[in-house]
Amino acid sequence: MKDFEEYLQAQDYAANTISSYLFAAKQLEQNISPITNQSLLEHKEWLVSSFAPKTANNRIGAINVYLDFLGYNGMRLKGVRVQQKPFLNNVISNDEYRRLRDGLTRDEDWFWYFVVRFLACTGVRVSELRKFEHAHVLAGHMDIVSKGQKLRRVYIPANLQTEALSWCTREGKTEGVLFGDRSALTSRGIALGLKRAAERYDINPDVVYPHSFRHLFAKNFISKNPDIAFLADLMGHESIETTRIYLRRTAAEQRRAVDEAIDW
Repeated sequence: MKDFEEYLQAQDYAANTISSYLFAAKQLEQNISPITNQSLLEHKEWLVSSFAPKTANNRIGAINVYLDFLGYNGMRLKGVRVQQKPFLNNVISNDEYRRLRDGLTRDEDWFWYFVVRFLACTGVRVSELRKFEHAHVLAGHMDIVSKGQKLRRVYIPANLQTEALSWCTREGKTEGVLFGDRSALTSRGIALGLKRAAERYDINPDVVYPHSFRHLFAKNFISKNPDIAFLADLMGHESIETTRIYLRRTAAEQRRAVDEAIDW
């Protein structure tokens, strides 16, 4: 498995993804031998019957990457269909975002202010947030190569770019990453820091987590620019179907719409 681990690292997979992919590959090797199309289908059946659909799909995706690594000439497994909820849950609202942003501004807590701003205004994943460098702020964008070797450009809006450059000047940042050393500032550390900031400003911590701001970015963008194909490109989605979830309302928004509409 050491060779597979090195292969994943060379493909620039996140540490958590590498860990889960290694687990899935080891599980596959333990459960079936040799690897054949039939044994792969039997393993998939075991995964689907033993785990939730999302977990099964994660394992299936990992197995397909492992098969690519092995150069296996047979089949690749298809994921199982996951029925999505017709609403979004635990997503930060614009009001909560403004309270968090304005509170951090009042307290001059600029580090977490810019963590929140970059998450909300660029739609990046937390692993991508840690890659922002001073040079990207100067350029106004960051280019990311996805797992499928597809180039994606993350734009830094002009107002955020101006703010961030001023912050860098005040902090004496002229090069390198924006948010500390990448190895020191983990994804978990960012998530915990956001929870603490939410509690500080009396905001429900359940809605303040890195991916919540990605939802906020997408929902706000699509409300101002209905080009869903463009949004899919901005977010790095392989399929527009993945992006469609952001057209849905949150459960609270659905509740409010029903209460306002039904007056009979």
